[in-house]
Amino acid sequence: QVQVVESGGGLVQSGGSLRLSCTTSINIFSLNVMGWYRQAPGKQRELVAFITSRGDTDYVDSVKGRFSISRDNAKNTIYLQMNSLKPEDTAVYYCRGNTNSGVYWGQGTQVTVST
Repeated sequence: QVQVVESGGGLVQSGGSLRLSCTTSINIFSLNVMGWYRQAPGKQRELVAFITSRGDTDYVDSVKGRFSISRDNAKNTIYLQMNSLKPEDTAVYYCRGNTNSGVYWGQGTQVTVST
């Protein structure tokens, strides 16, 4: 069973920064794509950013220029650097990995941005 574990959430003031980490229990190259999703109370889960095994990335428009996704292959870990945080970024952030045979989600980490 593939395990995906997020960390790094917390409470931060508006304009601040946080870095989320997501570590997998398998070789990261086995995952075709990894992504960060978020779900705010009363809203649907949305894709925030993704990174492929080749290193291609993309972001939802609302975070472009503020968030950056990256990967450390040696640590089987991806990161989400979040800068200039806004209250509307408050959500539970989930990491997801896809292989050819399955989709694997982490348990989520709470990010709260205060005004």
